[in-house]
Formats: sequence, C-alpha cells, structure tokens
Amino acid sequence: MESHHLINVVDVEATCWDAAPPPGAVSEIIEIGLTVVDLDAGERVGRHRVLVRPVRSRVSAFCSELTGLTQAEVDGGIGFADACRLLGREHGAGVRPWASWGDYDRKQFERQCAAAGVAYPFGRIHVNAKAVFTEAHGLRRRPGMAQALAHAGLPLEGRHHRGEDDAWNIAALVLDLAERGAWPGRGPARR
Repeated sequence: MESHHLINVVDVEATCWDAAPPPGAVSEIIEIGLTVVDLDAGERVGRHRVLVRPVRSRVSAFCSELTGLTQAEVDGGIGFADACRLLGREHGAGVRPWASWGDYDRKQFERQCAAAGVAYPFGRIHVNAKAVFTEAHGLRRRPGMAQALAHAGLPLEGRHHRGEDDAWNIAALVLDLAERGAWPGRGPARR
C-alpha cells in the first residue's frame, strides 16, 4: 500500500469584472491550478494547470489584467465537465484530501457543478488552509495568500492570481504548517 500522504492543493481563477457582470454572464472557472503535496516527504511533487473554456461569460479586460489570462487562451481550454473528469482521473480528486486558500474555490466548484449538472469532482475532505494558517499563527484576521507568505517568511513564486502559481504558493504554506505540526491530522515534524 502507498504510504505517502498526498493532498491536492487547488486554486481556481474565474471570469470576473471590476463592476457588475454583463447581463446574463456568470462567474465561471477558467483556470484550475493544482499542486500535489506529499506530506510525508515534505515536498511539492506535482504542478498542474488546466485551462477551462467558459460558456456563459467572457474574459474581461479587468480579468485579463488581474490573472494574465486572455479570452483567446481560455478558448483553447477544455469544457468544465471534462476538467472535472480529468481531476478525478489524473489527480485522484475524488479520493485525495484537498485544500484551498479559503472556501471560495470549493464554493465555486459546488455552484458551477450544480449549474452545469456535472458531478462534483472532489472527495469529502476539504481543508480551508487560510483558516488553519490563521489559527496556527494566532492572527485575528484571515490574511490573503500573499500576506500569509510574507508572514511565514516564504517567497511569492510566479504571478499572484494565476491559479497554477497560487496553488504552488499555497502548497508551500501547507508544508510550512505541516512542519509546525499545525496541519490537520499531522503531529509535529520528526527530525
């Protein structure tokens, strides 16, 4: 039996606007960043990016500026249902625990799966890494990912608000918490 304790760290980017969405448009996932973390080895062992083609909205100029993603880029992505199946098939999403920074990513998947009539790709174990970090560091307010990296003395690698890079950075925070013995189900690190 595999002894490694793998978790998926997920960060999504979705269509967004600087004001109200255009009539009829809804926020849809356009990028899924996924970093596989081996808690036993204490390292990030996989870095993945899935581009998803939106069907009920378009990438706004504001969204492009924030994420670096363009409509032309996501037009080359796969459909949302295919993306959900890929998460299960290639990344064990239905069986591995998963984590995200806050509950936005989980809620966005729940909303979009319900709206599209697509099976939710993840298993029942989800960890809100932002809440764990806040408690472990005795903070009053829940920090954004970039603030948390600075607080933990970790570098922000890549581009903030790019799903693939954000998942990679959140995974560094997860490993830092695991090393401190603060990650759920993990005792202090053995040296």
